[in-house]
Amino acid sequence: MTCAAFLLLLIITNGGSCKVCSYQDVLDYLNLTADSSIFKLTRPVLDHTHITVVKLDIIVYAILAVVEKTQTFVPFIWVSMQWTNEHISWDPAQFCGITKISIPKDLLWKPDLFIYEMTEKDASPQNPNLMVTFDGMVIAGDDIRVVSTCKMDVHKFPFDTQECSISISSAMHCSIYCLISIYSLPTVEEMRVLPSSNSSLVTKFSQQIMKTQGEWEFLRMSVNNTILVYDNRSWDLVIYTVTIKRRPLLHVINFLLPILFFLTLDLASFFISDHQGEKLGFKVTVLLAISVLLLILNEILPAMSNKTPLIAAYCIVIFALMLLSLLETILVTYLIEKDELGLQENQENNHKDTKTKNCDKEDEKRAVCESICRDSEKDRQHELLPVLEEVNSSLQSGESHVMLLILDELRKLQKTVYLHFGYREERVKLVSWAKRINRSFFICYIITVSLFLYLIFREWIS
Repeated sequence: MTCAAFLLLLIITNGGSCKVCSYQDVLDYLNLTADSSIFKLTRPVLDHTHITVVKLDIIVYAILAVVEKTQTFVPFIWVSMQWTNEHISWDPAQFCGITKISIPKDLLWKPDLFIYEMTEKDASPQNPNLMVTFDGMVIAGDDIRVVSTCKMDVHKFPFDTQECSISISSAMHCSIYCLISIYSLPTVEEMRVLPSSNSSLVTKFSQQIMKTQGEWEFLRMSVNNTILVYDNRSWDLVIYTVTIKRRPLLHVINFLLPILFFLTLDLASFFISDHQGEKLGFKVTVLLAISVLLLILNEILPAMSNKTPLIAAYCIVIFALMLLSLLETILVTYLIEKDELGLQENQENNHKDTKTKNCDKEDEKRAVCESICRDSEKDRQHELLPVLEEVNSSLQSGESHVMLLILDELRKLQKTVYLHFGYREERVKLVSWAKRINRSFFICYIITVSLFLYLIFREWIS
């Protein structure tokens, strides 16, 4: 009974000696309050010659937009920074093993880092707190929607790969090469900005947490650290280069294939007859359809580019080939219509000649009848002449008149035959030239189109 009472008293005594700790105890120990200016007004070092090293990490969450027309790259990134605040430290053993606390951002000094390529202020919600460890390490993280400029090369659009940079540096605090100030006095190294992870790790993390990429495929992200020098001052510059590749399927289906289909229709139009004018109207319609696609392309591509985009060359060359095809069709149609007009005029002339011949024959018949009547009257009046002389004279006059009529008919027939065969020869010549032009142009058209498509697709894919 005595042993049991002793053990109970021992347990109660030990339990009453347990210490209760809170985060506020740590803040009270550090004197870290909203009115404490020592933590937020100046660079957090005990000696001004000490260097503040800021370690930086960037991970790409999503690729929100890539606008070629305005050369804009819009990613959603997570930025992690860590640095040492020499004013902060405590012994975790004195505070029940507390090694880190979370405090509002407004209570501590933060590095003045900014993104050089950023063109719009970020409006996304910010993380309101910082993480502080017992040895003075401060860790800050923010999600940022970056609207940045990016020099894009659209030469191989839509099979292009773009590289856009996010350059981060301090606005005021110079780095190791800041040796001479504006007053020609030596200065100290203030702050270094260094990447926390290498390129492979950053790429791996980004690929693991990538939420959306849209039209673009995230390939890799490289990290480089360099020095920016200006007016005898220098700053650390950390450059994250994001490499992305366009997914071309949408543009191939909506743009490249329709133009190729229109080109195929233009080739097929060579098998349409040239006589009715339907071929000419069909080619004009196809050419107008290509013009509409060119207007759509103008809304996509930037106004200025170092090289002519291959898709622009693709459209312009196909447009030019189809224009030449249209001009060739106009020429062939002109030759054929000229032949048809000549045939119509020849038929009208033949009809007029036939009417004239019929009238001439009637007049000749009347003349023959009149001459025979005159001869009969003369015979009656000269009854005194011998019958044989009268018969001979009448036969001679009738035969000579008939021979003249036959010769005249032969001359007219010769003239008609000459005109008919001369026009027929000219007509055959025009139709032959039209067929030769059409056949030769079709062969050259096929060869040119095939060679052009082979060269441009090889350049696209390379």
